[in-house]
Amino acid sequence: MAAAMFQTCVAGQIATLTMSSPPVNALSEAWLSGLAREIAALEARQDWKVLHLRSGQKVFCAGADLKEMRARFDAADGPDRTYAYVASIQRLYARIEALPQVTLAEIGGAALGGGFELALACDLRIAAVEAKLGLPEVNLGLIPGGGGTQRLTRLVGRGLAGRLILGAEAVDGATAERLGLVQWACPRAELAARAEAIAARIAALPAAALAAAKRCVASAATPGRGGYGDEIEFTRDLQTNAETRERISAFIAGARA
Repeated sequence: MAAAMFQTCVAGQIATLTMSSPPVNALSEAWLSGLAREIAALEARQDWKVLHLRSGQKVFCAGADLKEMRARFDAADGPDRTYAYVASIQRLYARIEALPQVTLAEIGGAALGGGFELALACDLRIAAVEAKLGLPEVNLGLIPGGGGTQRLTRLVGRGLAGRLILGAEAVDGATAERLGLVQWACPRAELAARAEAIAARIAALPAAALAAAKRCVASAATPGRGGYGDEIEFTRDLQTNAETRERISAFIAGARA
């Protein structure tokens, strides 16, 4: 069942993971388990630098599976089951966020609730201007529990995160780019080609430098000066990296010519 929900292809140092669970890539327990298996399989490989996460449906991911949500809501142990479900989402998204490779979410349609939280767990996001993005959980008397309150606040600041989360506000892709929720926006007809070009450009860069830079960027969210120390340590470590040395030698030789 899980195999039908996802297709993963690795080529040109890019792992393209397509979510294909019609109609809306709902976050069922089986879907989450299937995505976790796809990520585990990629973690075991060393032949990719970029994870390109996309959807084969009209939407990116529209959030919780409503049938399962109803079942948990009606169950006597519903609160405990909901706790376990949301905790599994947090664990999976944290795992994606912690990947040493660069992650890019291609958002062609609605990315709402847990679907937008999945995109927020990625390093980079590109959206169709027609897409809808948001965390509307407060409208149902809930909160974004899959990491949304934390990642969105770190991304755009408390004021804007408060506006979007407390107001249960969804925005289109163009507005999402203007507000900093995504890094790029373009018409849906151009989205796949733009996303592929971004992934290819990043995949052409040195893996060790990408992983080190990603770690340092993440360190900036931690209070204190730890990120500065990371910069120094990674800079020293990269001096002995074969690809770094080859690139620096070529650069210096070209500058002298």
